[in-house]
Amino acid sequence: MPNQTHHSNRVAIIGAGFVGATFGYALVNSGLVPEIVLIDANRSRAEGEAMDLNHAVPMHHPCQIWAGNYSDCAGADVIVITAGSAQKPGETRTDLTQRNTDIFRQIIPQIARHNSDGILLIASNPVDILTYASIKLSGFSPQQVIGSGTILDTARFRYLLSQHFGVDPRSVHGYMIGEHGDSEVPVWSLANIAGMRLPAYCSANGLECKEPILAEITRQTRDAAYEIIQRKGATYYAIASGLLRIVETILRNQSTVLTVSSLLNDHFGFSDVCLSLPTIIDRGGVERVLRLEYDDKEIEGLQRSAFILKELIQMLNL
Repeated sequence: MPNQTHHSNRVAIIGAGFVGATFGYALVNSGLVPEIVLIDANRSRAEGEAMDLNHAVPMHHPCQIWAGNYSDCAGADVIVITAGSAQKPGETRTDLTQRNTDIFRQIIPQIARHNSDGILLIASNPVDILTYASIKLSGFSPQQVIGSGTILDTARFRYLLSQHFGVDPRSVHGYMIGEHGDSEVPVWSLANIAGMRLPAYCSANGLECKEPILAEITRQTRDAAYEIIQRKGATYYAIASGLLRIVETILRNQSTVLTVSSLLNDHFGFSDVCLSLPTIIDRGGVERVLRLEYDDKEIEGLQRSAFILKELIQMLNL
């Protein structure tokens, strides 16, 4: 247990399963923070992960890591929640809704009791519903509560585009927006490589850019989690990397634009729902949700996402 008077750049991780532990490892490698606390209903699991992570510290950056309690959330800059029931093979993210909301009814008030100033970062699924639930259950301002949203879907989208067009994924710019789930929306109208919209890029480079190809990229992006879960039981490397990216922009006040889930009001005709749009994230959490110029089909898809999520929210009596 570290000195309790020191709380500079502490990150608390609630849930020491595959995602929480992998994120903890990424955080150790990054050198971003001097303190990491792991909190899990299975205390023994948290202790084992903390021990293992501490043994990596001599090869990375100085960091204090321990298995703690909810009281250790006090002073944490970011509390990352990965706890909850896992998505099972053949199960949709929304099938998890009631089960994980009930778990959050236990978790969130305990966090809020010890820390009302930190940023809540939600990774558990269904992430949009649990982000909304976290706002209601914590009493935090909506700016303080962020869901990992479609940051992972956007990464998958960029990767698949890069494979098709034969360029570095970091040179591909495009977004998946809406629900982190089956109704997510690819923003084809704004996707570009080096500033060139895809039709122009394809034309200039003699590449195929036909609708069936784009539809298949959309399908692979949307169904990636199902494919991975079927093969290895869970996804954790890419989402851990996404969580690290979000935490980095918070702690370093980078004002980065990321497709994260946050509470939206008066967006394209819907309000009081959490879903993902390109959003500026800084030290205070959600600085601003950007209003990009989507085409009509994309706006319709976004509205469908909002409708689906609002129906689920109404079931929960939050």
